[in-house]
Amino acid sequence: MSVNQAPLRLMALSGIFTVVLASCGSPDATAPAQTEAVASPAPASSGLRFIASEPGEGETVAARVGDTVITVSDVYREAVARELIPDGGTLEPEGAVFAEALSELIDQRLLALEAARRGLDEDGDARRRLAAAEERILGNVLVETAISQSVTEAAVERVYEEQARLAPRVPEVRARHILVETREEAEEALRVLQDGVTFAELAGRISRDPATRLNGGDLGYFTQAGIVPGFAEVAFATEEGAISAPFETEYGWHILTVMDRRTQPRASLDSMRANIIRFLTLQEIDTLVSDLRENYPVVIQVGTPPGDLRMSDPDMPDEADGEGGQR
Repeated sequence: MSVNQAPLRLMALSGIFTVVLASCGSPDATAPAQTEAVASPAPASSGLRFIASEPGEGETVAARVGDTVITVSDVYREAVARELIPDGGTLEPEGAVFAEALSELIDQRLLALEAARRGLDEDGDARRRLAAAEERILGNVLVETAISQSVTEAAVERVYEEQARLAPRVPEVRARHILVETREEAEEALRVLQDGVTFAELAGRISRDPATRLNGGDLGYFTQAGIVPGFAEVAFATEEGAISAPFETEYGWHILTVMDRRTQPRASLDSMRANIIRFLTLQEIDTLVSDLRENYPVVIQVGTPPGDLRMSDPDMPDEADGEGGQR
């Protein structure tokens, strides 16, 4: 399977992937060294079980808010989440970006502590929203962990070699051309070339193609499928070093000369890296979710089941069967 042809089921999971990829980066991206904080429980009265009252081992306190702490690592993650810096970038404590992210965290912490003091965390709606947020975050952490273990540089290189081996190696031509408006102009250009003017020089003087005129009409390398069909036919039928007869396309009249022929080189790893990482990430998410569906029974009781999820318990008769499962 090509990395550019992910199955539909993988694409359906791209919503999860989009959230995850922002925090994963490429497998060779190196984030600043950070010691993972082990959150000490906040005071019992706060009701905020994931907020640390003391820094974890190796953590540096950036600010104390009430009986809780905000660490330098917290500020870094906030700056990345708000796209103030790229993931893996540096964050200077004396800089304006650090101050902005820290200020945002302080305001957020103050509001949360006051909400907990007022007992708002015990409100039914608040508890449901907190549970939903915790579910999303824990799910993302699981996916990030799985991806970090599977989407490695070795895996990227393995897929690259497989794709490079399977990719067709098609012929390419490198040509110069001169574009004019009429057949008469093209025939006159051909006579001037036969008198000894170089193709590049004449293209710079008279060609009406603004994209190539200043480059002597050089189109670079192209495949037969990668250029206007009528142009491709003439280019691939012209011998290297020869000049074609005038011919017409939808853009006007041309003459061309073939500079070189070659077999298309395979794409570099760097040019394919982003697609490969996306492919491996979607594949890992699909595998993870498929395995979890095997481990945890899923029974859809209301609405239309998505994909291959079961609508009802397989051990129970269908509602449409009536009593005793008889149709």
